[in-house]
Amino acid sequence: MTTKLRIVPLGGLGEIGKNMTVIEYDDEILIIDAGIMFPESDMLGIDIIIPDFTYLLDKKDKIKAVLVTHGHEDHIGALPHLMEQIHAPIYATPLTAGLIEVKLRQPRSSQAIEIIEFQAGDVLQIGLFTVEPFHVAHSIPDCVGFGITTPVGLIVHTGDYKFDHTPADSWPPDFAKLAEFSSRGVLALLADSTNADRAGWTPSEMVVLDAFDDLFREAPGRIIIATFASLISRIQQAADLAQKYGRKLAITGRSMRENAKMARRLGYLDIPDYLIIELEDAVRLPKKEVVIMATGSQGEPSAVMGRLARGRHRNLSIEEGDTVVFSAYPIPGNEETVFRTINQLFRRGANVLYERIAPVHVSGHASQEEMKLMINLVRPTFLIPIHGELRHLKRHAVLGRELGIAAEHIAVVENGTPLELDGESLDILPRLPGGYVFVDGASVGEIGWPVVRDRERLSQSGVVFAVVATNSQKQVIGRPEIISRGFVNPNESDDLLHGAAEAIVRAAEVYANSTSPLNEAIEDALSRYLYAETGRRPLVHVVVK
Repeated sequence: MTTKLRIVPLGGLGEIGKNMTVIEYDDEILIIDAGIMFPESDMLGIDIIIPDFTYLLDKKDKIKAVLVTHGHEDHIGALPHLMEQIHAPIYATPLTAGLIEVKLRQPRSSQAIEIIEFQAGDVLQIGLFTVEPFHVAHSIPDCVGFGITTPVGLIVHTGDYKFDHTPADSWPPDFAKLAEFSSRGVLALLADSTNADRAGWTPSEMVVLDAFDDLFREAPGRIIIATFASLISRIQQAADLAQKYGRKLAITGRSMRENAKMARRLGYLDIPDYLIIELEDAVRLPKKEVVIMATGSQGEPSAVMGRLARGRHRNLSIEEGDTVVFSAYPIPGNEETVFRTINQLFRRGANVLYERIAPVHVSGHASQEEMKLMINLVRPTFLIPIHGELRHLKRHAVLGRELGIAAEHIAVVENGTPLELDGESLDILPRLPGGYVFVDGASVGEIGWPVVRDRERLSQSGVVFAVVATNSQKQVIGRPEIISRGFVNPNESDDLLHGAAEAIVRAAEVYANSTSPLNEAIEDALSRYLYAETGRRPLVHVVVK
């Protein structure tokens, strides 16, 4: 039997999103979160990215539970994919459990998935592990971190947090529990690093409420608020102000509607029935009497804001006098898409507010002073920065050293790098094989980097497709048929395509007796010819028949 605790980050370290951490001792495993990440701008056609949990596939019988910190997509979005592969109960607070139920309503497998609800402050005995969830403030209600007592010591996983004394749900962080952990002695702190490069303190959610109050009082027409579908507190703030200023509230976007319905049923949204109307009714009311909550704060083309920006929404269109609010920070990699959407909305006559020009959103993550407070409250022996790009993890490590944690007691690692603790030492093991798992439509993991790179080449230089007829001696019969898309204008490139046909014939003659496949030899020759003539490298595909 091993005497070491193993921690394996499978997502969220070295990136923003798809958070997932494995806690392993001997033959028992806990999983914390299983989220998604949005694709970067060069990942063409990819819908989402999920963690690579290949590490777990030969250890399925060891997995005792999946612990979930809160209901944001970067923490629960991959659960449908994970639960297709493993069979273990999911533990979550009531609101988070409700949001997970929404995610799993159309499961990818027929197996029953057990969801066990707990409250912050409960004590859960799961195999060898004693799990104590504690309340943290974030940008969604019912968030927790976990204190996990293991055979080698107590570890604390913060989840996403900030020290907000006036949160939207009026439930401040559990400082007392963090101090109580410290009194027992904390072996390792796994702490959120998202804002490690931001000095000071993260503003309270009350800042947003004040800004929204000004907006609702002064807006001349409709108010359309774009935010994350799971940002329940923002929906409540909009509802409260709609009631105060005599407006009706419409919620649009399937995921936001489902989440709002679940949150109302569980009592996390307090909205009277008379206040909520359908979007079809909202467009018929006087514009001064309407507020609309919508998805698409990241500029997703298929979401409500993306369709409004392009004028392609079935029931709603942007008009002069509309005020559109982006109540969300752009996720790293989405900035270009978000600002393009904002520009399109301005072009259609809307007044657009976003966090750079108005306090309509605040981060849900701790800034540097809060991170220092967390470390000082918990006083861990070892610090493991989590949830952030490498620059965030490194900066968090600097903060730890400034507070007296020895450099050799801080582990800055990226996804797939196992850590082992025995109560006195921390070892960093060689990184495991793995990477991104792309979800493209119904395809999960079938699309890899070669396909993505081909798509990138197609987007940059187009494609040239050639069909070459040959006889039994591999001699070209007739003129090769050449088709290009996104490369050159066929009506203005006769000389180029004629030269390409000649290059194909020459290559066929040279390689007729070669043992190499003729189509590959022709592709290489054609690619070199096109680059020499145009300075561009289209994707070239040749069929020899």
